[in-house]
Amino acid sequence: MPSKSKEIIKEVLGQIPFSAELYWLMRQWNKPFNSHFSLKSLETEIPGLLADVKKYQAKAPAGKRVFIFTSLHYWIEHAALMSLALAAQGNKVTFAYLPYAEWQAPINKFDLRQQELYAAKILKQLEPVIQVKSLMKVNGNDIDLPPAIQTAVAQVTDFDSQYTLQVEEVDHNHEIYQLRYRRNQAAAKTAYRMLTENTFDVVIVPNGTIQEMGVVYRVARHLRLPVTTYEFGDQRQTIWLAQNDEIMRQDTDAMWNACKDIPLTKKEQKEVRDLFAARRKADLYGNFARRWQKTPAVGSQKIRNDLGLDNRPVVLLPTNVLGDSLTLGRNIFSKSMTEWISRTVQYFAGRDDAQLIIRVHPGEVLTHGLAMADVVRDVLPVLPEHIRLIEPQDPTNTYDLVEISDMGVVYTTTVGLEMAMTGIPVIVSGKTHYRNRGFTQDPTTWVEYYKILGKMLEKPEEYRLTPELVDTAWQYAYRFFFDFARPYPWHLVRVWDDFKQRPFSQVFSQRGKAEFQETFNFILGRPIDWAKIFKPDVN
Repeated sequence: MPSKSKEIIKEVLGQIPFSAELYWLMRQWNKPFNSHFSLKSLETEIPGLLADVKKYQAKAPAGKRVFIFTSLHYWIEHAALMSLALAAQGNKVTFAYLPYAEWQAPINKFDLRQQELYAAKILKQLEPVIQVKSLMKVNGNDIDLPPAIQTAVAQVTDFDSQYTLQVEEVDHNHEIYQLRYRRNQAAAKTAYRMLTENTFDVVIVPNGTIQEMGVVYRVARHLRLPVTTYEFGDQRQTIWLAQNDEIMRQDTDAMWNACKDIPLTKKEQKEVRDLFAARRKADLYGNFARRWQKTPAVGSQKIRNDLGLDNRPVVLLPTNVLGDSLTLGRNIFSKSMTEWISRTVQYFAGRDDAQLIIRVHPGEVLTHGLAMADVVRDVLPVLPEHIRLIEPQDPTNTYDLVEISDMGVVYTTTVGLEMAMTGIPVIVSGKTHYRNRGFTQDPTTWVEYYKILGKMLEKPEEYRLTPELVDTAWQYAYRFFFDFARPYPWHLVRVWDDFKQRPFSQVFSQRGKAEFQETFNFILGRPIDWAKIFKPDVN
């Protein structure tokens, strides 16, 4: 049967009460579920998990009333494991979910109900130790959302559209916007009902910026409930945490205020230098799971020759990937990153006393949205001789470009931090975690931006960072990459491989508690005391 006809039939059946349930009972109950939505790995581990949790629960003191929510099957598996770990410590956990496999693709009601039946069959097995609740089973149709939450739903939907379509200008009539708005609105209503009709001490959600997770975060904050958001970076056995904030904002203010006067030890200095040496060489380092470059550095002289550069000052503009979580809502004085790039290119078109290198992020080879190279060409269809455009597929090592640069202009990319670490003066134009740390130029208006640009281009050598500021940049880099992420046993990627290496018996052992218990306490809402983290012996 053609797929379109099948979809029409499923859409019709989805309107008939109990049709999906009857089909499930007759055809699917004892068969593997043929869908992208899979909880097979969790299902395999459930018997052992339940036995372990019951054993630890019996000895644990009463803890907090916890509400954990997520959507998408991979997050569901991971959040279920986190829920069980918190239950094992004596907390009363309600684990809520939505049974979606994809955030950007529509699904007919028949298939969605089948996914719900499949998820319920597996997750119901956890109910001896945690409460499991599908938000699909919560009636929110009669909820009249407060205006503030309606505004929040619209904001999250804008972010979802930017993230999914990799654009900055959002068309509210686009099918993706309409899909995300319907789902976000439904999630807001059901979450509002759950969080107002029940009492919880802390709400825990992944990410907290986009999709239904972002909506539930905002509903909880509107209701003045303590919220922990979390995400995972490149480093294994660690987790990013934020309390009453979106973790993808990467607010490092409290951490930096607590440690900025604490110099790095020789061991720490070596660790951060080894990390960035590996990044430059396109190698892996330690428990970081990603290579930052495809091609090792070739040296400054070769790259200057390859690009045909002369003795005029070299300005590096490395772009971000459009729609990345680290660019959403990060504008300060520009309307968007695209506008910032366009106006910066326009400015340099009239400055042939300098050479501008635009390094489009290599990650764009995997994206489908607006290409930054096209943004540049819209401004300058024919590039003047003093402007170079390096496409995402170009194997040029970004660190070679850093080495030959006299100054940098960035939006939020970490390359700006790395330039400062080599003494290069950098202008930061977006909200990023290393802005306002003392080693970057941080304009807040277009007038200020152009003024700083002009001064730096006249005498870039006078803006070179002092040795003390270079040390500060290295110190900050260490704290961000090695301290901001807290120890956690199970990364989202390959979570069950991690669990095999670090089962409950290890995590809740005396040694495991010494390593991970503080992080679990932070997840449960205990304030993160950065001063104590850096000076544990000080009362």
